[in-house]
Amino acid sequence: MNSEIIGLTDWLTTPPGGYLLRWERAHFDQTVSDVFGYHALQLGLPELDALQANRMPHKWLALESPLIATPSPPVADGAIAATPAATGSSPRAALVTDSAALPFPESSLDLVVLPHTLELSSDPHATLREVERVLVPEGRVVISGFNPTSLWGLRQSRGHFYQRLGYQDLFLPKTGEFIGYWRLRDWLRLLNFEVESGRFGCYRPALTSQKWLDRFDWMDAAGERWWPIFGAVYFLVAVKRVRGVRLLEPAWKTRKKPAAAPTAVANKQRATRSGPQA
Repeated sequence: MNSEIIGLTDWLTTPPGGYLLRWERAHFDQTVSDVFGYHALQLGLPELDALQANRMPHKWLALESPLIATPSPPVADGAIAATPAATGSSPRAALVTDSAALPFPESSLDLVVLPHTLELSSDPHATLREVERVLVPEGRVVISGFNPTSLWGLRQSRGHFYQRLGYQDLFLPKTGEFIGYWRLRDWLRLLNFEVESGRFGCYRPALTSQKWLDRFDWMDAAGERWWPIFGAVYFLVAVKRVRGVRLLEPAWKTRKKPAAAPTAVANKQRATRSGPQA
Protein backbone atom coordinates (compact mmCIF):
# COMPACT_ATOMS: atom_id res chain seq x y z
CA MET A 1 0.00 0.00 0.00
CA ASN A 2 2.69 2.49 0.99
CA SER A 3 4.45 2.45 -2.35
CA GLU A 4 1.24 3.51 -4.09
CA ILE A 5 0.47 6.50 -1.88
CA ILE A 6 1.44 9.75 -3.59
CA GLY A 7 -0.46 12.30 -1.53
CA LEU A 8 -2.94 13.03 1.21
CA THR A 9 -6.01 12.52 -0.98
CA ASP A 10 -5.11 8.92 -1.78
CA TRP A 11 -3.96 8.24 1.77
CA LEU A 12 -7.34 9.26 3.18
CA THR A 13 -8.95 6.27 1.41
CA THR A 14 -6.92 3.86 3.56
CA PRO A 15 -7.99 2.52 6.99
CA PRO A 16 -5.71 4.87 8.97
CA GLY A 17 -6.87 7.75 6.76
CA GLY A 18 -10.50 7.03 7.54
CA TYR A 19 -9.67 6.76 11.24
CA LEU A 20 -8.02 10.19 11.08
CA LEU A 21 -10.92 11.76 9.15
CA ARG A 22 -13.51 10.57 11.68
CA TRP A 23 -11.54 12.04 14.59
CA GLU A 24 -10.94 15.37 12.87
CA ARG A 25 -14.52 15.72 11.62
CA ALA A 26 -15.86 15.27 15.14
CA HIS A 27 -13.53 17.89 16.60
CA PHE A 28 -14.03 20.43 13.82
CA ASP A 29 -17.82 20.10 14.22
CA GLN A 30 -17.58 20.56 17.97
CA THR A 31 -15.27 23.58 17.72
CA VAL A 32 -16.75 25.63 14.87
CA SER A 33 -20.38 25.19 15.93
CA ASP A 34 -19.98 27.88 18.63
CA VAL A 35 -17.98 30.38 16.54
CA PHE A 36 -20.23 33.24 15.46
CA GLY A 37 -19.83 35.86 12.76
CA TYR A 38 -20.63 36.37 9.10
CA HIS A 39 -17.76 35.01 6.98
CA ALA A 40 -15.84 31.73 7.29
CA LEU A 41 -13.22 30.14 5.04
CA GLN A 42 -11.80 26.62 4.77
CA LEU A 43 -8.46 26.47 3.04
CA GLY A 44 -7.64 23.09 1.51
CA LEU A 45 -8.62 19.44 2.08
CA PRO A 46 -11.99 19.20 0.28
CA GLU A 47 -12.35 15.61 1.54
CA LEU A 48 -13.30 17.08 4.93
CA ASP A 49 -16.12 19.63 5.28
CA ALA A 50 -14.74 21.34 8.36
CA LEU A 51 -17.42 24.08 8.33
CA GLN A 52 -20.53 21.92 8.07
CA ALA A 53 -21.51 22.52 11.71
CA ASN A 54 -20.92 26.28 11.58
CA ARG A 55 -23.93 28.60 11.24
CA MET A 56 -22.36 31.61 9.55
CA PRO A 57 -24.31 32.85 6.49
CA HIS A 58 -21.25 32.99 4.20
CA LYS A 59 -18.87 30.01 4.03
CA TRP A 60 -16.32 29.19 1.33
CA LEU A 61 -13.91 26.41 0.43
CA ALA A 62 -10.67 27.57 -1.21
CA LEU A 63 -8.16 25.28 -2.95
CA GLU A 64 -4.67 25.91 -4.26
CA SER A 65 -5.32 23.83 -7.37
CA PRO A 66 -8.54 22.96 -9.22
CA LEU A 67 -10.11 19.58 -8.63
CA ILE A 68 -9.69 17.23 -11.56
CA ALA A 69 -12.01 14.28 -12.03
CA THR A 70 -9.88 11.15 -11.90
CA PRO A 71 -10.72 7.46 -11.49
CA SER A 72 -11.11 6.41 -7.89
CA PRO A 73 -7.86 5.07 -6.44
CA PRO A 74 -7.69 1.44 -5.34
CA VAL A 75 -9.14 0.96 -1.89
CA ALA A 76 -7.01 -0.89 0.62
CA ASP A 77 -8.18 -3.89 2.57
CA GLY A 78 -10.86 -2.88 5.08
CA ALA A 79 -11.06 0.75 3.95
CA ILE A 80 -14.16 2.67 2.91
CA ALA A 81 -14.23 4.25 -0.52
CA ALA A 82 -13.78 8.00 -0.40
CA THR A 83 -17.17 9.22 -1.54
CA PRO A 84 -18.65 12.58 -0.49
CA ALA A 85 -21.07 10.82 1.82
CA ALA A 86 -18.34 8.75 3.44
CA THR A 87 -15.74 11.50 3.86
CA GLY A 88 -18.04 14.44 4.42
CA SER A 89 -16.37 16.32 1.58
CA SER A 90 -17.68 19.63 0.29
CA PRO A 91 -19.60 19.38 -3.00
CA ARG A 92 -17.44 22.00 -4.78
CA ALA A 93 -14.83 24.64 -4.18
CA ALA A 94 -15.81 28.31 -4.26
CA LEU A 95 -12.43 29.59 -5.45
CA VAL A 96 -8.93 28.55 -6.44
CA THR A 97 -6.23 30.73 -4.92
CA ASP A 98 -2.72 30.87 -3.52
CA SER A 99 -2.82 30.34 0.24
CA ALA A 100 -0.24 33.13 0.63
CA ALA A 101 -2.38 35.63 -1.34
CA LEU A 102 -6.04 35.28 -0.38
CA PRO A 103 -8.52 37.43 -2.37
CA PHE A 104 -10.14 38.91 0.73
CA PRO A 105 -9.82 42.42 2.21
CA GLU A 106 -7.97 43.00 5.44
CA SER A 107 -9.96 42.12 8.58
CA SER A 108 -12.89 40.63 6.65
CA LEU A 109 -13.19 37.00 7.88
CA ASP A 110 -14.41 35.79 11.26
CA LEU A 111 -13.15 32.21 11.02
CA VAL A 112 -10.48 30.39 9.00
CA VAL A 113 -9.91 26.62 9.24
CA LEU A 114 -6.69 25.00 8.04
CA PRO A 115 -7.02 21.18 7.97
CA HIS A 116 -3.46 20.00 7.17
CA THR A 117 -3.05 23.14 5.08
CA LEU A 118 0.21 24.41 6.57
CA GLU A 119 2.14 21.16 6.20
CA LEU A 120 1.13 20.92 2.53
CA SER A 121 1.85 24.59 1.80
CA SER A 122 5.03 25.61 -0.02
CA ASP A 123 5.40 28.53 2.42
CA PRO A 124 3.55 27.92 5.71
CA HIS A 125 4.90 31.17 7.22
CA ALA A 126 3.37 33.22 4.42
CA THR A 127 0.08 31.32 4.74
CA LEU A 128 -0.16 32.13 8.44
CA ARG A 129 0.67 35.78 7.82
CA GLU A 130 -2.08 35.95 5.22
CA VAL A 131 -4.56 34.33 7.60
CA GLU A 132 -3.66 36.93 10.23
CA ARG A 133 -4.26 39.70 7.69
CA VAL A 134 -7.75 38.62 6.63
CA LEU A 135 -9.03 37.78 10.12
CA VAL A 136 -10.96 40.38 12.08
CA PRO A 137 -9.74 41.25 15.60
CA GLU A 138 -10.81 38.43 17.91
CA GLY A 139 -11.29 36.19 14.85
CA ARG A 140 -10.34 32.53 15.15
CA VAL A 141 -8.16 30.12 13.21
CA VAL A 142 -8.52 26.35 13.66
CA ILE A 143 -5.57 24.20 12.60
CA SER A 144 -4.98 20.45 12.40
CA GLY A 145 -1.78 18.68 11.46
CA PHE A 146 0.28 15.53 11.85
CA ASN A 147 2.34 15.29 15.02
CA PRO A 148 5.99 14.35 14.27
CA THR A 149 6.52 13.16 17.87
CA SER A 150 4.08 10.25 17.74
CA LEU A 151 4.04 6.59 16.76
CA TRP A 152 2.97 7.61 13.27
CA GLY A 153 5.68 10.26 13.09
CA LEU A 154 8.35 7.78 14.20
CA ARG A 155 7.29 5.31 11.53
CA GLN A 156 7.38 8.08 8.93
CA SER A 157 10.94 9.02 10.00
CA ARG A 158 11.96 5.39 9.69
CA GLY A 159 10.38 5.29 6.22
CA HIS A 160 12.45 8.29 5.10
CA PHE A 161 15.58 6.50 6.29
CA TYR A 162 14.65 3.37 4.33
CA GLN A 163 13.99 5.49 1.24
CA ARG A 164 17.61 6.66 1.30
CA LEU A 165 18.58 2.99 1.18
CA GLY A 166 16.41 2.40 -1.89
CA TYR A 167 13.19 1.23 -0.23
CA GLN A 168 9.75 2.87 -0.43
CA ASP A 169 8.15 2.43 2.95
CA LEU A 170 6.28 5.62 3.91
CA PHE A 171 3.27 5.27 6.18
CA LEU A 172 2.00 8.87 5.87
CA PRO A 173 1.78 10.97 2.68
CA LYS A 174 5.22 11.97 1.40
CA THR A 175 4.15 15.43 0.24
CA GLY A 176 4.70 18.41 2.48
CA GLU A 177 6.60 19.01 5.70
CA PHE A 178 5.21 18.16 9.12
CA ILE A 179 5.19 21.04 11.60
CA GLY A 180 5.50 20.29 15.30
CA TYR A 181 2.84 21.48 17.72
CA TRP A 182 5.14 23.63 19.88
CA ARG A 183 6.83 25.07 16.83
CA LEU A 184 3.44 26.12 15.47
CA ARG A 185 2.55 27.78 18.77
CA ASP A 186 5.71 29.89 18.52
CA TRP A 187 4.77 30.97 14.99
CA LEU A 188 1.31 31.98 16.14
CA ARG A 189 2.67 33.93 19.09
CA LEU A 190 4.89 35.98 16.78
CA LEU A 191 1.79 36.93 14.76
CA ASN A 192 -0.10 38.10 17.88
CA PHE A 193 -2.31 35.03 18.07
CA GLU A 194 -3.29 33.66 21.44
CA VAL A 195 -3.72 29.89 21.60
CA GLU A 196 -7.17 29.30 23.05
CA SER A 197 -7.07 25.50 23.15
CA GLY A 198 -5.03 22.59 21.86
CA ARG A 199 -5.26 18.83 22.02
CA PHE A 200 -3.98 15.63 20.44
CA GLY A 201 -5.73 12.53 19.13
CA CYS A 202 -5.43 9.22 17.23
CA TYR A 203 -3.24 7.20 19.59
CA ARG A 204 -3.49 3.83 17.84
CA PRO A 205 -0.29 2.38 16.34
CA ALA A 206 0.75 3.00 12.73
CA LEU A 207 -1.09 0.03 11.25
CA THR A 208 -2.50 -0.37 7.74
CA SER A 209 -5.15 -2.99 8.47
CA GLN A 210 -8.62 -2.03 9.70
CA LYS A 211 -8.77 -5.25 11.69
CA TRP A 212 -5.65 -4.40 13.68
CA LEU A 213 -6.64 -0.78 14.13
CA ASP A 214 -9.91 -1.93 15.69
CA ARG A 215 -8.03 -4.21 18.07
CA PHE A 216 -6.11 -1.23 19.45
CA ASP A 217 -9.12 1.06 19.92
CA TRP A 218 -8.49 0.97 23.70
CA MET A 219 -5.36 3.07 23.14
CA ASP A 220 -7.42 6.19 22.36
CA ALA A 221 -8.73 6.44 25.92
CA ALA A 222 -5.40 5.35 27.42
CA GLY A 223 -3.44 7.81 25.32
CA GLU A 224 -5.54 10.79 26.35
CA ARG A 225 -4.83 9.94 29.96
CA TRP A 226 -1.26 8.66 30.03
CA TRP A 227 0.61 10.09 27.01
CA PRO A 228 -1.57 12.97 25.72
CA ILE A 229 1.11 14.81 23.72
CA PHE A 230 1.99 11.78 21.59
CA GLY A 231 -1.18 11.58 19.51
CA ALA A 232 -0.77 11.18 15.75
CA VAL A 233 -2.60 14.46 15.04
CA TYR A 234 -2.94 17.77 16.86
CA PHE A 235 -5.85 20.19 16.89
CA LEU A 236 -5.36 23.85 17.78
CA VAL A 237 -7.59 26.93 18.11
CA ALA A 238 -6.06 30.42 18.22
CA VAL A 239 -7.55 33.92 18.54
CA LYS A 240 -6.21 37.02 16.80
CA ARG A 241 -5.40 39.68 19.39
CA VAL A 242 -4.92 43.32 18.39
CA ARG A 243 -3.31 45.61 20.94
CA GLY A 244 -4.90 48.99 21.56
CA VAL A 245 -8.32 48.00 20.25
CA ARG A 246 -11.17 49.57 22.27
CA LEU A 247 -14.79 48.61 21.86
CA LEU A 248 -17.06 51.62 21.26
CA GLU A 249 -20.21 51.75 23.35
CA PRO A 250 -23.57 53.08 22.11
CA ALA A 251 -24.15 56.80 22.65
CA TRP A 252 -27.02 56.19 25.06
CA LYS A 253 -24.65 54.32 27.38
CA THR A 254 -22.28 57.29 27.60
CA ARG A 255 -23.40 59.45 30.50
CA LYS A 256 -21.70 62.34 32.24
CA LYS A 257 -20.89 61.79 35.85
CA PRO A 258 -22.63 64.41 38.03
CA ALA A 259 -20.27 66.97 39.48
CA ALA A 260 -19.61 66.62 43.17
CA ALA A 261 -21.35 69.25 45.31
CA PRO A 262 -18.93 71.71 47.02
CA THR A 263 -20.14 70.77 50.47
CA ALA A 264 -16.97 71.56 52.38
CA VAL A 265 -16.54 74.99 50.75
CA ALA A 266 -20.13 75.99 51.42
CA ASN A 267 -19.83 75.07 55.10
CA LYS A 268 -16.62 77.10 55.42
CA GLN A 269 -18.19 80.21 53.89
CA ARG A 270 -21.19 79.90 56.20
CA ALA A 271 -18.97 79.70 59.26
CA THR A 272 -16.98 82.84 58.17
CA ARG A 273 -20.09 84.93 57.74
CA SER A 274 -21.55 84.00 61.13
CA GLY A 275 -18.33 85.02 62.93
CA PRO A 276 -16.74 83.38 65.98
CA GLN A 277 -19.06 81.80 68.47
CA ALA A 278 -19.11 83.10 72.07
